[in-house]
Amino acid sequence: MSLDQEKLKKSAKKHSEKLANLGMELGKIQFSYKVERKPSKEYWQKRIDDFKKYNEKGMEYYNQTYSLMNLVNKEESQIFLLSASKFRQLGLTLIEIMEKIKENPSIMDSKDKQQSKWSKEIREQITEHSNTCIHHEKDMNTSFREFYQKHLKKILE
Repeated sequence: MSLDQEKLKKSAKKHSEKLANLGMELGKIQFSYKVERKPSKEYWQKRIDDFKKYNEKGMEYYNQTYSLMNLVNKEESQIFLLSASKFRQLGLTLIEIMEKIKENPSIMDSKDKQQSKWSKEIREQITEHSNTCIHHEKDMNTSFREFYQKHLKKILE
């Protein structure tokens, strides 16, 4: 094994260990994108706080993923970095929607039959955006798994 290959392997292992640790931390947070129809300001504040914590750790995780990918393939890592930026933007939009619900928690009251068009639109937005977030995150994880199999598995063995 050449000196460059040995350096690459050592660096990849270091990045991989950091990524594994971040993955475990992220797993402990366990944020669910499932939308609950709870008309409580406290519930939505907690949900916002939980999501911010999850999203922040998720960004750390995906930035570390990018760093690991960048060691091996700059072009594919740049594409992944764009996905990480989109993950961040989707998260910010989800927080904005949750803030609207927190300010008017009755939006989520399923017993209220006299809801405005605006309330229904916000409910639709939170559901659609939560689904978009989870699918984007799944796509990012699939992309990294494929990259790992194609480029990193041999290096890290």
